[in-house]
Amino acid sequence: MTESQPTADLLTTPLAWTDGEGRIVGCNPAFARWLGVGLRRPLGLPLAALEVSGDALATALADAGDDAPSRRLRRVPMQVPAVGEPRFADLWLSSRDDGWLLEVHPVDEFAHHDGEALPAAVAAALKGLAHELRNPLAGIKGAAQLIARRGGESTLELSQLIQSEVERLTALLERLMSPRPQEPHAPVNVHAVLERVLRLAESDAGWAVRIGRDYDPSLPELLGDADRLSQAAWNLVRNAIEAGATNITLRTRAEHGARIGAEQVPLALRFDIVDDGPGVPPELAEQVFLPLVSGRADGSGLGLALAQQVAREHRGTLSYRSRPGHTVFTLLLPVQEEGSDAAA
Repeated sequence: MTESQPTADLLTTPLAWTDGEGRIVGCNPAFARWLGVGLRRPLGLPLAALEVSGDALATALADAGDDAPSRRLRRVPMQVPAVGEPRFADLWLSSRDDGWLLEVHPVDEFAHHDGEALPAAVAAALKGLAHELRNPLAGIKGAAQLIARRGGESTLELSQLIQSEVERLTALLERLMSPRPQEPHAPVNVHAVLERVLRLAESDAGWAVRIGRDYDPSLPELLGDADRLSQAAWNLVRNAIEAGATNITLRTRAEHGARIGAEQVPLALRFDIVDDGPGVPPELAEQVFLPLVSGRADGSGLGLALAQQVAREHRGTLSYRSRPGHTVFTLLLPVQEEGSDAAA
């Protein structure tokens, strides 16, 4: 068996193959890219060693004989030891004359609800809430304008931030009360969006939470709605703050050949909101994106549902992985060329 097979190299599906002892002797570029390593890094490793926890792969390899049918393993966490973070995938394992072939189908860590819209009852409740909030928001904006006129230079930036957020929330409420076709997307600087969220987080949490940046400065602009993206990112950061996180990192990366749902896209931008809070309660693992589901007694359960709606508006996905002390919510958005139907 050679380390590389020309046909496999052309495939976007991650593939790896082993010798009779279950050690990896070859893989295609998609497999190495999915694991976040170089093409030669997996060579020589036992295939079962890539499973982060559990022994599903080891058991399947031990049970597979020459005439055994292909086996499907569901939602297996995979990682080259001590490199990067776990990736999750459904695996197809097939026996071959001289070893095994592994076919990888990446998935989110947790399956999640992805309905086309919020339930009718929730939509009606949001309309009522929007109506009640308009007057208080107008009062807040007026107070901020007075502060800007009477205060010194030190208060000017904060008062402008208050006014900007009130205007954004007012527009959101108007959209809830009178839905209208989505505005055409325009070029957005993703880091400008996150800097806006960072300022909100610093104003909200003060010194109680440390907010860090881990940006890829080479990222291109994204066609999208800057206000909606700000809302989604702020919902995720605020959830982390309210869950008790003391350290939050805003991270951006490019993903080439990313899979978003059933679609393979040439380039996607990944926004990670990483926090050291207690994590998602296990009993809510499969329901966190449902409206009105919250792990806090005082939580509305709408923040994640609305963030997921924003992801869908941008043809992207919102997913997460979580354990106590380390939770990552990931917004993955395809990069669209200007003039494409990005807002369809």
